[in-house]
Formats: sequence, structure tokens, C-alpha cells
Amino acid sequence: MTSIVGPALAAGLMIALTHAPLGIEVLKRGIIFIDLAVAQVAGLGLVAAEILLHEPLPWSMQTLALACAVAAGLFFRKIEKVMPEHQEALIGVSFVLAASLAILLLADHPHGGREIQYLLSGQMLFVTWTDVIHHAPIYGAILAAWFLKPVLRNGLGFYLIFALAITSSVQLVGVYVVFASLILPALAAVKSGRPHITAWLCGILSVTMGIALSVLTDLPTGPVLVTSFTVTAIVLSNLYKFWLLSDSGLIDGMRKHSVTEPQPKIGTTKNN
Repeated sequence: MTSIVGPALAAGLMIALTHAPLGIEVLKRGIIFIDLAVAQVAGLGLVAAEILLHEPLPWSMQTLALACAVAAGLFFRKIEKVMPEHQEALIGVSFVLAASLAILLLADHPHGGREIQYLLSGQMLFVTWTDVIHHAPIYGAILAAWFLKPVLRNGLGFYLIFALAITSSVQLVGVYVVFASLILPALAAVKSGRPHITAWLCGILSVTMGIALSVLTDLPTGPVLVTSFTVTAIVLSNLYKFWLLSDSGLIDGMRKHSVTEPQPKIGTTKNN
């Protein structure tokens, strides 16, 4: 059991830690569906590599998926500059188109339905330590670039970093978990004074509880993780609101008690 849960948990935590700051930036920019679109385009690259190349090697699949994701990132960056008012609509169109092309490529595949399911929901419990070791330097480089070189978050740098992260993540956990791990922790951290800490906490709790629940109930890990992210984000958001309101009420009460009526001066008398 440890040989199955260990790599899945390690991969999930790597993704949660990396996606938290990216999701906060996505929410700040208001381009919510870019993660779905880029993930689906990267998935299309994986499908194309499997269908068009005979017995593709892992590096060839990774390269084609990354090329597709980077191309999508460059396209979205161009749209941001020339047609910002239509960017979100074109991102949505890109997602639908990439999903449709993936289905068409797998139409004659003997296991096409299963491949689509793996692309969307992932197969996280099949992640190995070799996969973790392969992807760990990528996530480490992304986090280092994000926090040590903040200038890379602007312009084209953001889209390239985003494409690199999504390409790795969609291979490990699928499109749905990629979206959930980016957006839901960021939503949980919207009102937080420390958004990164809150988003990281949400991601860590969601991954840990989701994998544990999937193993205990023998339910598909991807959908369970999405549900876990949703519930955890709602709970953390409400806990923060409750704490904020309680803290505000406590402060107001202290202020009221601290206000006292002015005492009459010594030696003064009241006139009848």
C-alpha cells in the first residue's frame, strides 16, 4: 500500500505547492479558464504523440505536450495584447476545440474511452517514484523562478511558466484536478491576509484527505480529489470569515467598554 500511496501523495503535494501561487495569479488576472484550456491542449499533445507516433518514448510525449502548451500560452499572450476584451471567450473556445480534437484522434482507438477518462480524471495512484523524481526538478525550478525572479511573472514569462507547470501536472493528475488545484485554493485565499499560506494549506489538506478517502473507499482518485479541494476551500473560506467577524466583534466590544463617561472635576458642584 505504501508503494502506491507514497508516490501519489508526493506528486499531489508537489502539484499543490506549485499551483497555489500560479492560481492566485490566474485569479488576479481574471483568466479563470486558462488552466483548463492549457491543460486540455497539453493533453491533446499527449494524445497526438500516442496516436501518431509508434510506441512513443516518454521524452517524446513530454516534448510534444510541452510544445502544444507553450503554443497555447503564446497564443493567449498575443490575445491579451491585441484583444483583451475577448481573451476569456477565446480561452474557452480553445478548451472546447482541444477537447474535440482529442476525441476525434481517439475515435478509432480500441481504448479511446478509457484514454479520455485518464486524460480528464488522471490515474494518480499509478504514479511511480520514477515519475516523482522526473517531475520534481521541474516543479522546483518553477517555484524558484516564481519567487526569486518576480519579473518572470509578467508578460510572456507568466505564460511560459504556466505552460511548463500544466504540462507536467496534466500527465500526473489529469485536467480536472489541474483546474481544481489551481483555482480552489486561490479562492479560499481571496480574503486571507496571507494568501500563499492559506492556498498552500488548502492544497496540502485537500491532497492528503482526498488520496486517503480514495484509497479507503476504492473510488476514482481524480473525482475524489476535486471534491476534496472543493470542500476544503469552502471550509477554510468560512472559517476565515467566522474568525474575521469574531475578531471584529471582539475589537468593537473592547472599544465600547473602553469608552467611559467623563467624570466631574473635583471641586465643582452642580447648580440647581
